[in-house]
Amino acid sequence: MLTVGEVYRFIDRKAPFDTQEDYDNSGILLGHPDEQVHHILVALDCTMGVVQEAEEIGADLIVTHHPLMFSPRKNLREDDGEAAILCRLIRGHKALIAAHTCLDRAPGGINDVLAEAIGLEHITGEDFLRVGDLPHPMTVADCTLWLQDHLQTVVRPMGKSTNMVHRVGLCSGAGSEMWQQAKEMGADAFVSGEIHHHHALAACQQGVACFECGHAATETVGIFALADALQKHADAVQWNVRVTKSLLNAYD
Repeated sequence: MLTVGEVYRFIDRKAPFDTQEDYDNSGILLGHPDEQVHHILVALDCTMGVVQEAEEIGADLIVTHHPLMFSPRKNLREDDGEAAILCRLIRGHKALIAAHTCLDRAPGGINDVLAEAIGLEHITGEDFLRVGDLPHPMTVADCTLWLQDHLQTVVRPMGKSTNMVHRVGLCSGAGSEMWQQAKEMGADAFVSGEIHHHHALAACQQGVACFECGHAATETVGIFALADALQKHADAVQWNVRVTKSLLNAYD
């Protein structure tokens, strides 16, 4: 029998929850650890659309990357968006687990999956940063097309289009402050979901092109890799459990 607690322990073995950042709120956010699980829905965020999706497919556990309740709540008024989501989950007896910064930094987690997804080779790094080589050198313009093709998203390049890119650093989500550390590891380009303007200016002045690929696009590949791992684990121990990847984008 698969339970909420067993799913938590499976994720904890891959991305220990005690490695999350102090500001984070990963872990079991709703539900009882002993509650049985038959169907898991995996999504980047627990939006109202995702809750409705879980209701429609009969999922009793939602696993997300981004947590709810980042900040302490003093009420659950349903004229507040997040509180309305929490109330609907509670009324529907649905559990919620989030694996955020612990999964970002874990070996085989979000950033490793992202590095592999964009075709990097000889990947190194630690904590939230990964650095690797492109299969072959390419211009900033060609690298933009390369990233768009591999991530299936719109990519905004920052840097001279004819400059050559050999080695790429990355941090998923909003990680543009790590460009300098990537440069110290030999990167001449940096990829993140969001690139702050002042980071891009400083990076380009030092010969590091930046590529803004969208917060969701840089993290969805990783949370869906976790969904695949969950399904493989359930099948291996012959649990009759279905793991579904959300069909919604982060803003539906």
